[in-house]
Amino acid sequence: MNKVIIDGLSFALPLFIMAIGGIYSERSGITNLALEGLQGAGAFVGALVAILLMNKLGPDSQIPYYVAMVCAMIGGMLYSLLHAVLCVKFKADQVISGVVINILAMALTTFLTKSINRTVFGAPSDKFVLGVSARWTVPGISKIPVLGAVFTNIYPFEVIIIVIAAIAWYLLYRTKFGLHLRACGDNPHAVDAAGIDVAKVRFKAVMMSGALSGLAGMAFAYSISANYSSSIYVGYGYLAIAALIFGNWKIMPTLGACLLFGLAKSGGYQIVQAAGMPSSYSDLVMILPYVLTLLLLVFFSKHNNAPRALGEIYDKGKR
Repeated sequence: MNKVIIDGLSFALPLFIMAIGGIYSERSGITNLALEGLQGAGAFVGALVAILLMNKLGPDSQIPYYVAMVCAMIGGMLYSLLHAVLCVKFKADQVISGVVINILAMALTTFLTKSINRTVFGAPSDKFVLGVSARWTVPGISKIPVLGAVFTNIYPFEVIIIVIAAIAWYLLYRTKFGLHLRACGDNPHAVDAAGIDVAKVRFKAVMMSGALSGLAGMAFAYSISANYSSSIYVGYGYLAIAALIFGNWKIMPTLGACLLFGLAKSGGYQIVQAAGMPSSYSDLVMILPYVLTLLLLVFFSKHNNAPRALGEIYDKGKR
């Protein structure tokens, strides 16, 4: 049981912070199917910086780890500008923009990873080897049955994500900016009438979405395989979108959905291991979160209340 909780949290928390990014974007009125590409592009920047720093500081230094997290957020934020410009400035179809950005990120990061490995590091590889992240355990509390697993073998990024998620919650629900952002997703004309620049608010929301997605991508890279490659995050962006829809575009219910997905994934894997099944069954277990997503959406989607102006192109002249 402890193993299920430990592994489940290391998957659920990056998924959660990426879903928060999606909430920010969609509560402002911009549909964001580009989470997959944003996390990949952000993680690429973070992984590249980590590799360069590791070559200078040595593999035992923890500095590259934390610098990579920051750089991944910056990379994801910069890449998200493409989605913001297309959807806000040029009023492109938001769904098509998100899909194209995902495809572009996959192709671009794969090409750049191979090219940099070949020309800079002299290694024909499609991945950056990051090494194993340090983990730590809280003494005393970790001995408590079941609950102690939450404080056992903790990745540093899990603490970072919890802190940033708390800040994101406060910013969205307890500040004027958060009020303006949520109003842009429900009634942008009223926001504009109040003298607030709708386009500027939406730009900021999409950029925050990119930053949080980049952080999630870097966390997945360090926790799943200790490598960065364009294949490690495939599907996670869409899973985060499903989590925020199931969470009704609210942060705390979305956390519950992400924990459910994380525990389903780790629990299924542990069952395969305990039963001594062939490794092919472990691959089959990877679909459990997606099957669970389909079931949840079938039964609960009728109760969802999406932002009223979600996906609508804002035209100031129609006010």
